[in-house]
Parts: sequence; structure tokens; C-alpha cells
Amino acid sequence: MTSSDSELLRHLYRTMLRVRLTEERLAALVEAGEIKTPCHLYIGQEAIATGVCATLTDGDYVWGGHRSHGHYLARGGDLTSLLAEILGRVTGCSKGRGGSMHLFAAEVGILGTVPIVAATIPLAVGTALASKMRKESRVSVAFFGDGAMEEGQFHESMNLAAIYGLPVLFVCENNFYASHLSLLERRRADNLYQTAESHGMPSARLDGNDVREVYASARTAVDRARAGLGPTLLEYRTYRWRGHVGASWDEDVGVKRRAELQDWFAADPIRRAADALTALGTSRAFFEELVTAVIGEIDEAVQAARRAPAPSPAELLDHVFA
Repeated sequence: MTSSDSELLRHLYRTMLRVRLTEERLAALVEAGEIKTPCHLYIGQEAIATGVCATLTDGDYVWGGHRSHGHYLARGGDLTSLLAEILGRVTGCSKGRGGSMHLFAAEVGILGTVPIVAATIPLAVGTALASKMRKESRVSVAFFGDGAMEEGQFHESMNLAAIYGLPVLFVCENNFYASHLSLLERRRADNLYQTAESHGMPSARLDGNDVREVYASARTAVDRARAGLGPTLLEYRTYRWRGHVGASWDEDVGVKRRAELQDWFAADPIRRAADALTALGTSRAFFEELVTAVIGEIDEAVQAARRAPAPSPAELLDHVFA
């Protein structure tokens, strides 16, 4: 690994750690009752948002779903604005009106996260179509879970993107559960990535807890899209550590899930990156100083969010269509 590769890994590690520590603080605030909005935490899946977003340029677009705090932060969304939004403050990224699942940061290309399963997949195809029609070099990325691939609009979006050769990357974060149903309770076969074959586009199944593998595969797909060669489907296999929604450890869906969770702790993407950095000679001080700095940043963001006012009840019907 070259010095530039080593620096890239340090950058990826910082981003993953920042996402993890932010999510852990959100979990604490949920448990304390300070956060009222439902929170779907990203703990355990940090390598995917981090690796994919690291391949994007300033003009690219990102679309997410109900579990998108990690996408927002990895893309460069403002931490204080995120915390203010989740705490329901007017300084939030959606003015305190959206909560955890409706994040918006156009300044970094995040045009929306939506809790309706698969809802933003066709929107990503739409921005990709716009980019192609305008002859712009922008790439759109749709992040979604394995459950979204069972929705009709996923297949319609894949078909349209393939027909027109659109610059869009379909990123399936396969954590093996759609709410409380495991993958093979919902499907005959564990073959998500092969869906792309019927639409005539390339695809791959990858280790979503290896941030270097995520980055390398996303780099190839993004470069391909930017060169006008069309869409790609990437299935990243991972696992969420907390519940489908809320802060509790996800051990509420039976013995099978409890056993699996312990196994996946060993595949922690942040620990794996730290081990790789240590092997490259990164000092213990680097990790300790980084944790201190990130916790300090989160502390300041929480306090700033707490000081901000809540939206006025008089504005309740603002932005409402009818």
C-alpha cells in the first residue's frame, strides 16, 4: 500500500468513526427520552456509506431512505444541522420539520431521504436522466436496503436506467432483515445481485464491512457511470447492530438473531480498518486523539442543537400542499 493509499484509509476510518460515535450519541439521547422522532440507526453498516461517498465529487447526487444518518454524514452534511433536525429544531437540515428520516442537504448533493421503502430509487434515476440530458458529468447514487428490492419501482427503475444507459449507482445495503423478517423468509434464494442480469447491467456481491473493498468497487462503478457506460448494481453484505428502529440492541427477533449479532461483532468495519492501519504503522495516539476530537465535535453540536428554538406552531401549515 502506498502512502496515498494509507492516507485514504485514514480518511475512511475518520468518517466511519464519526458516523459511529454520532449514532451512539443519538442512541443515548433516544434512551434518555430527549429525542422524540423515530430513529433508525446505522451502527454496524458504516463502511458502505463511507466507501461509496468517498468516490463522489461535489456535483454528484445521493438519495437515501429511513436509515440514512450515515449517508448524510459521509457525504459531508453538517453535523449540527443533523442533530438539530433530529431534535426538532428550526436550525435543522429540514428546518425541524422532517426528523430523523427526512434529511435534506442540497449543498452536498443530498436531495432527500424518505422512509417509504424504495421511494428514492426512481428519484435517483430521475436525477441521472437529467444529468444525461444536460450533458453533465454528475453521478446519482441510490442507497436502499434488501427489502427495497421486493418493490416494483425498484425493477422499473433498474429497467429505465439500463435502457437509457444512465449514470446511476444502485447500492443495496443487504443487512439480511427487512424490519423483522430475514432474507430467506421473504425470498426463495439469496441472489440479490443477480437481479441486474435480467436488466442487462453489471453487478457484484461484496463485503460491506470492508471499507477498502467498498471503496474500490464503488470507484469502478462510479467511474464507469461517469464515462457514459451506464448503471451498476452493487450488493454490499452487512449487518445492523441495533433494532430496526430505536436504540436497543437488535435481539428482539428470536434466538437466531441473537446468535448472528454476536458473530457480526467480529466483523466490525471500524475495528477492521483500525487493524489495517495499525499494521501499516499508525500509532495508538492517532486513534486516541481522533476519538477525543470527534467526541468534542459531537458535544458541541448537541449543545448548539439544544440551544436552537423549535419551529413555531404558527408555521405548522407552511409548505403543506393542501
